[in-house]
Amino acid sequence: MAYRVVQWATGSLGRTCLRAVLDSPDHELVGLYVYGDQKVGRDAGDIARREPTGVVATREIEEVLDLDADVVIHTPRLQVPYELHDDDICRLLRSGKNVITTAGHHYPRTHGEARVQMFQEACEAGRSSLFGVGVSPGVIGERIAMTLASTSLDLDAISVSEFVDASGMPSPDFVFTVMGMGTDPTVTDLRDGPLPALYRSLYSETLAFMADRLGIADYTIEDDHHFEVTDHDLAIRAGIIPTGTIAATEWRWHVVAKGKRRITLEIVWAMDSSIDRYVGRPHWSLRMTGRPEVSMSIDLHNPVDSTRRTTASQYIVAGIVMQSIPTVVDAAPGVVEPSIFALNPVTVVDPQP
Repeated sequence: MAYRVVQWATGSLGRTCLRAVLDSPDHELVGLYVYGDQKVGRDAGDIARREPTGVVATREIEEVLDLDADVVIHTPRLQVPYELHDDDICRLLRSGKNVITTAGHHYPRTHGEARVQMFQEACEAGRSSLFGVGVSPGVIGERIAMTLASTSLDLDAISVSEFVDASGMPSPDFVFTVMGMGTDPTVTDLRDGPLPALYRSLYSETLAFMADRLGIADYTIEDDHHFEVTDHDLAIRAGIIPTGTIAATEWRWHVVAKGKRRITLEIVWAMDSSIDRYVGRPHWSLRMTGRPEVSMSIDLHNPVDSTRRTTASQYIVAGIVMQSIPTVVDAAPGVVEPSIFALNPVTVVDPQP
């Protein structure tokens, strides 16, 4: 039988997931939740550029809660504060629907037992499961880097770096508010402001997951952020970044244990990839030191078919979502955590001569 799916949100990623559901004989769309008033009442096929489906978009969460569905593909925009979507997710879980979300929630135990218990209680009430998915967080650190670590005799440290040329992002609200581009560097708080708090909440889940799986105890997470300003008015898809304002952010954290950096995670978003420090950088680069030393680069490539507006970054997340559905539907009630190739914890040690 086909999995009965509700699509939650229809931004660029949500529409990609929606099309994947509609194009699959193994999935049946039974509901569609949207945020914009202009989409309410429209057929899902119209929104997805597909044939009519008979499923009409709604902004009423009660209508979604009343549906008979196996899973909700939850793809809202990440926003400040990080916990903004918690109530919606818990209501969906309590209604008996499994939730696959792209808005964090990869490793809730990072934030303490109370947060884990909140989701666990909702899952148990609805006999449902929650799984936070994505590429980074979700795959690059949690799966690929950890698989590399499983090859180590003596593991000294792991670094994961992401670089995104974000100049093509279309949403002004996301670019200038959530990403912090075009802001005055003299007033932007990169340590204690709302944006570093948001991204620390999100990406600390990757760091904590890796540290726990590597057996690193008694660690702290230290930040080491940086930004670049533009020396000219910079025209991007979302608008204009004025001279002297932020055109690139480097969010960087280190897991420090016994005075040594054991894991480093760097997230670089640039609106001008011609800045010298960014030229030639791959989308992701991983480096493991110890015995052996290993490095890896990963790049995404957009489809050759230029008539398609969907990007590689949208396809890859949609692929992860769709592949996750059987596992999440079959899982015991609770929070699902990423699986890794290394079946046993990998111990981080000081390299021996």
